[in-house]
Amino acid sequence: MGSVPESSAAAGPGSTDPDGPSAVVVPMAGAKAGRGAAADAAPVASSVAAPTSLQVLRSLDSGPRGLLEEQAGERLTRFGENTLPAWRPVSWPRRFLRSLRDPFTSVLLCLGLVSAAVASWGTACVTLVLVVVSCLLRSAEEHRADRSTAALRELVATTATVLRRAGPDAAPRARELPVGELVPGDVIRIGPGDLVPADVRLLRASGLTVHQSALTGESAPVAKHPVDTPSRPRVADTGGRDQEGLFARPELCFQGSSVASGSGTAVVTATGAETRFAAAYDGSARRRGASAFDRSVHGISWTLIRFMLLTPPLVLMANAALRGRGLETLPFAVAVAVGLTPEMLPVIVTTALARGASLLAKDHGVIVKRLPALHDLGAIDVLCVDKTGTLTQDRPVVERSLNASGHSDPEALHWAAVNALWTLQLADLPAPDALDEAVLDAAEEREETLSAYDGVAALPFDPVRRLATAVVRRPGRLGVHTLVTKGAVEAVLERCALDETERNRLSEFAARETANGLRLLAVARTDRPARPRAYTAADERGLTFLGFVALRDALTPSAADALDALKDRGIAVKVLTGDDPGTVARACRDLGLDPGEVMSAERIDALSEGALAEAVDRVTVFARCTPEHKARIVSALRTAGRTTGFLGDGVNDLPAMHAADVGICPRNAVDVARETADVVLAEKDLAAIDDAITAGRCSSGNIATYLRITLSSNLGNVIAMLAAGLMLPFLPMLPAQVLVQNLCFDVAQLAFAFDRPASEVLRWPTVLRPRDFLRFITGFGLLNATADLATFAVLAFALHGSATSGGQEAFHSGWFTENLLTQALVMLLLRTGGRVAGGRSGGPLRLATCGLAVVGLLLPLTPLGGLLGMSALPPLYYLLLATVLALYAYGLRAARTRYERKWSHS
Repeated sequence: MGSVPESSAAAGPGSTDPDGPSAVVVPMAGAKAGRGAAADAAPVASSVAAPTSLQVLRSLDSGPRGLLEEQAGERLTRFGENTLPAWRPVSWPRRFLRSLRDPFTSVLLCLGLVSAAVASWGTACVTLVLVVVSCLLRSAEEHRADRSTAALRELVATTATVLRRAGPDAAPRARELPVGELVPGDVIRIGPGDLVPADVRLLRASGLTVHQSALTGESAPVAKHPVDTPSRPRVADTGGRDQEGLFARPELCFQGSSVASGSGTAVVTATGAETRFAAAYDGSARRRGASAFDRSVHGISWTLIRFMLLTPPLVLMANAALRGRGLETLPFAVAVAVGLTPEMLPVIVTTALARGASLLAKDHGVIVKRLPALHDLGAIDVLCVDKTGTLTQDRPVVERSLNASGHSDPEALHWAAVNALWTLQLADLPAPDALDEAVLDAAEEREETLSAYDGVAALPFDPVRRLATAVVRRPGRLGVHTLVTKGAVEAVLERCALDETERNRLSEFAARETANGLRLLAVARTDRPARPRAYTAADERGLTFLGFVALRDALTPSAADALDALKDRGIAVKVLTGDDPGTVARACRDLGLDPGEVMSAERIDALSEGALAEAVDRVTVFARCTPEHKARIVSALRTAGRTTGFLGDGVNDLPAMHAADVGICPRNAVDVARETADVVLAEKDLAAIDDAITAGRCSSGNIATYLRITLSSNLGNVIAMLAAGLMLPFLPMLPAQVLVQNLCFDVAQLAFAFDRPASEVLRWPTVLRPRDFLRFITGFGLLNATADLATFAVLAFALHGSATSGGQEAFHSGWFTENLLTQALVMLLLRTGGRVAGGRSGGPLRLATCGLAVVGLLLPLTPLGGLLGMSALPPLYYLLLATVLALYAYGLRAARTRYERKWSHS
């Protein structure tokens, strides 16, 4: 038996449609069609009666046979192509200038200009070169990420089947056209696997169900069918937002949906920027608040900026008061400020992040579009995810087969498989729907024998009846046809020969199982005398109830292990979904994630912002969430001080992606989600996120190590310079020597961008907290300054005075050597990673520290040392310096152990 004809909506008056594409006062036939039926109408502020299908067609100046080719061409010229607004690519000059907004880069630029103003050309040139290199690195990496995501860009759909007419009297002809050529008023056909190319209203449909997860987050397909019966008017939404339940309207389909089963004919009501799907391109939605990286770096930056602004005036005033020196010490004061500045920070941050992003793209197919997002990945301590496609696959599986008493019984599954098989074959469906596939797969696993039956007829699933019936001949039953029916519990029970008490008992049992996260199919059958006449829905009466087939969502194979890995890394997972509370709670329990108290959208609406911020920290699962609920939950988590990542792939996820510190999506996400996301995964898999988080923590760990070591060393040097400037009758170090010392240290510090942090760094989120850094650099900076002051005493003893010119050169040489050696020690002993750090430094870092030590020991002995105002030192100095360095190394180890013990207990 072939498929039944499409159900058709009669164009009758009196229906109501408050907020669909046609929720307007319908113009008379012949009026100009707008981009959508609501395009040129004023908002309606009160109850409105929605137009019927015929009225919609008239308002669009169209008809069931479609538009004339001439009409379509005029509308395409008037309204433009049916494409989403594209984001303009950022130009190279603008991207470069945008890189200057980084606080440290701006400070370096200012210091370079000040150095040039005081004729300190060497410092000025080096500083400005670092600024240019940092901006170029960041611009190049972000340009690479933009090119990668541009290669992923896809249209929502490519072609559509459209009915067009060559002339007024010509017959309509079905044509495959690019979706960009669709216009309001076009009549299109959709079938299984098609993407809905625009916002449409159904005119006819047969067994049509669509996936709307990209719009609503609901994983189950939604039944769609034409509706033209009167309904109660509702208040129109004048605020520009969809009213709740809009996407559940059976007669409306929206761009971004896909057809799961069945077919239909529909009229296009909105295209391009007027579709619900395109609303995600609202420019205001793209403005995100400061991320975790922005907050951390800005906090550290302004702490150091205050130090740097105070340093030059202090140096000038101290030298003027105690030594009678004037503006001739200004270059030295500027050099001291530059010495406090981590000049390489922009370069090292960009290099570390760019290297991590490149390795992620090469090894795991993960694209980091915004470099700071890689740091934010390493800092997140809460990951918000949807259920479908992340924890579960987008398909059901059979959990068990039950009889009417609720006990396990394979009979219901057997007959459900018979129904699925012959409905598929006789109704000429192109493919089974997800539920039928699950039933047939389960029957195959149990080796159910289905070939013994002969199919006679089939009544396929219909969204109105909510069930399907197959008519078969059973072996040995001549002259008898068996009707096998399966479908929604209520629909099947209504057609069974049951008393009211039994029907209520079965309904209550089904409700309990549904609340426990299972989806139930009811199965029934009856025998009828064989007949040649066609079977209809009227024959689905007086059935014998057989039992239930219970299905659940298929779990993602890697989800359980990935959840364990995220837990081990100190990341809490929050599930935000549009699904039923029982369904998502069951999936979480099956994966070993305790759902605890499930919070529904109704409870979220009842909470104030403060109460929600407290609740989101303890609740794991949020159900029946709209896009606004998801965004509100993510914002509440950030308000509570959490660093959040959000994994989504649909239009409904965009507000939450904007609200999160890091927006994450898979490469097969809808176009707008990919363009909004900071990180694009090869696939929607928590294991891929774990790889990205690991890379982020590696990069962030290296940046944190660099900051701790550099800032503590620089602070110690500045304190020592200030003390020496007050104690000595000459400058403790010439500006050129300060510049060379900084250059040597800066080159060595590049190794941090290529280091591999110890495993301890990867266990917890890496957050750059200004207060922690301030405590660290203050303690270790004072320790470094103590070593410098001890070196002064060693130099005074070894040189027996420093008033002569030769003594000054020797003093400069001795302090230059000690500075580079102590900085090499600090790089080795304060490397991030706990107790193994001292004995397990990476190859690049080991080479860098060795090179730094060699330069410190040999440069004063070379001709270049003489040009810089340095001279050779007596052997006694090196012996005494070795003692100072040994004591300093012991002090570093002891201080680091105490710091780590205190930090681990905090």
